[in-house]
Amino acid sequence: MAPPILKLDDIFLSFGGTPLLAGANLQLEAGDRVCLVGRNGSGKSTLLKIAAGLVEPQTGEVFRHPGSTLRYLEQAPDFGSYTTVQAYAEAGLGPGDDPYRVAYLLSHLGLTGEENPNDLSGGEARRAALARVMAPEPDILLLDEPTNHLDLPTIEWLEGELQKTRSALVLISHDRRFLEKVSTATVWLDRGLSRRLSQGFSHFEAWRDKVLEEEELEQHKLGKSIEREEHWLRYGVTARRKRNMRRLGALQDLRSQYRGHKGPQGSVQATVSDAQESGKLVIEAEKITKAYGDRTIVAPYSMRVHRGDCIGLVGPNGAGKTTLLKMLTGQLAPDSGIVKLGTNLEIATLDQKREDLNLNDTLAHYLTDGRGDSLLVNGEQRHVTGYMKEFLFQPEQARTPIKNLSGGERARLILARILSRPTNLLILDEPTNDLDIETLDLLQEIVAGFSGTVILVSHDRDFLDRTVTSTIAPAVPEAPDGRWIEYAGGYSDMMTQRKGAQDEKKRADKAEKAKSNETGGSATLRPAKGKLSFKQKFALENLPKEMEKAQAEITRRETEMASPTLFSKNPARFSTLAAELETLRKTVATMEEEWMELEMLREELEG
Repeated sequence: MAPPILKLDDIFLSFGGTPLLAGANLQLEAGDRVCLVGRNGSGKSTLLKIAAGLVEPQTGEVFRHPGSTLRYLEQAPDFGSYTTVQAYAEAGLGPGDDPYRVAYLLSHLGLTGEENPNDLSGGEARRAALARVMAPEPDILLLDEPTNHLDLPTIEWLEGELQKTRSALVLISHDRRFLEKVSTATVWLDRGLSRRLSQGFSHFEAWRDKVLEEEELEQHKLGKSIEREEHWLRYGVTARRKRNMRRLGALQDLRSQYRGHKGPQGSVQATVSDAQESGKLVIEAEKITKAYGDRTIVAPYSMRVHRGDCIGLVGPNGAGKTTLLKMLTGQLAPDSGIVKLGTNLEIATLDQKREDLNLNDTLAHYLTDGRGDSLLVNGEQRHVTGYMKEFLFQPEQARTPIKNLSGGERARLILARILSRPTNLLILDEPTNDLDIETLDLLQEIVAGFSGTVILVSHDRDFLDRTVTSTIAPAVPEAPDGRWIEYAGGYSDMMTQRKGAQDEKKRADKAEKAKSNETGGSATLRPAKGKLSFKQKFALENLPKEMEKAQAEITRRETEMASPTLFSKNPARFSTLAAELETLRKTVATMEEEWMELEMLREELEG
C-alpha cells in the first residue's frame, strides 16, 4: 500500500471546556476523495486548517509528504491588496505551473479576470477562490464548503472537474448530491473523535445509524454490568478482603465510564407555528415583466400558487430568481402585469443574505424581539432558554452576541425565529446554506409536512427533490432571456422532462429535415406524427408491474429490518438486507424515470 501523503494522528485541541478535537485522525493517500462530515461546531473546519498548517494542535502528530503541494479553500477568502481577480488567482500558482489553467478555470467559472476582488458578490468570490486553489493542480486539495453561493450549472461543472482531477481531496460540504458524486471515502467527526468509512457519502447515513445503535447497545450492556456488580457488593458472600477491594475498584471504574459517556448531539426538534389558514388561491400573477436597462429579467409570465403548493425556483446566478420571488410576494412591483395576493396571508421570510440579523444582538433578544425572557410559540408561552435547547443552543448562550456564532449556528438561529412566528406562507431564499446534514433533514421534514404554502430558491438538488411539488426554471438555462417555465416535481423530474422535450425536438428537427430534403427544400409542412416502437410500448405497459413487484420486495425487507432484535441476533443478515434494499430502491428510481420519459413521449406523439 502506498504511503500517505497527509496524516493527522491523535489530534487534540481545546479552547477551554469540552475539547473540540480529542484524538481525531485523518489519512489521505494519492487519489483519495474524502468527504469530512459532522455536526455544525464538531471541528471539521478546524481539522482542515490543522491539515493545511494554519492551526497548530495542542497534541498529536501532523505529517505531510515532503515535496507535496497543498492548497486550501477557506470559507471566507482573503483578497488582500490584489487589484484584479486574475492577479489573485495567479498568485496561487507555483514554479512550473501552467498559467493557462487560471484562464481556463476563470472562463468556466464565469469570470473574466478583470474584476476587482473587493467588488465581488458571494458567489463570484467563491469562484475566484476556487480558480486560485485548483489552478496549480496540487497533490493535496482541501475544500471547505466549495459549493456555497454557487449556482447549479457551476456545481455540476465543479463535480466533473473534481472527478477527473489528479489531486487527493478532502471536502466539507452540506450538499448531499455533490458529496455522493465526488467522494470515495467518508470521515465522520463526532464528539472530538473521527471514524472512517472506505465508501463514499451515499453509504454514510446507514453506516452512522448502525454505529450509533451499536454504541447505544454497548452503553446498555455497561449499565447492566454495573447493576450486577452492585448486587454482588450488597448481597454477595464475603471473600478475601483484597479481592473485594479490587472488585470494588473495578465497579468504580465502570461507574466512571458510564457517567463519562458523552452521547451524540441531539437533533433539532421543531415545527412551524401554524397561522390561520390562508385563502385557497395564495398568489396570482398575470403577465408580469421586469427589466433592468436592456436586460429582461422576467418576460411576460403568468402563474397561480394554491394553498399547499411547494414551489422551487432554480437557475444560474443572475438569472433573476430572487427578483421573481420578490415580485410574486409583493416586495417588488413588476414593470407591467398584475400580482394579486390571497387573503389571510401570514408570511415568514428567510433571506439568503441573512440581512435580518443584527450581529450585536444577543440570542435571547433576537428570538424575543427584546420582549423579556419568553416568546409565544404555537399559542404557548415558552421561556427563551427552553426554546433555544430545541435548536441545540445551551442556556448559557442566551446572552451571547450573534457575532460570536458560526455560520451554521446563525442559520439555526434564524430558523428558530422564523418557526416561532405564526405563518402560512414560507419564503425561503437559499435556506440550506451552512446547515449541517441533521438540521437539513429537519428542514426537509418541516417543508414537506407544512400545511401552508412554500416558495423557495435553492441550488441543493437533493433538497429540491425531497420537498417541492413543482420547479420554476429559465426556459434557456445556459443563457437566461427572461422566459420561465414551471415543471411538475423536483429537480430530477425537471431534468427528465427537459431531456424528453429536447429529444422530441431533435426527432422533430430530423423529420423536418428529411421532409425538406424529399421536397427539394421547399416543404414547410409539419412532419407526420411518429409512434412508439414495439419495445417502448412493451416497456410502458410492463414497467408499472415491475415497479410494483420491486416495491413489494422493498416492503418485505423493510418489515424484516424493523425487528428490534434482528441487528443484535444476526448482524450479517441485517447488512445483507440493507444492501439489497439500497439496490432495489435505485432500481425502482431508474424504472420510474424511464416510465415517466416514455409516458411524456407518448403524450407528445398523441398530441
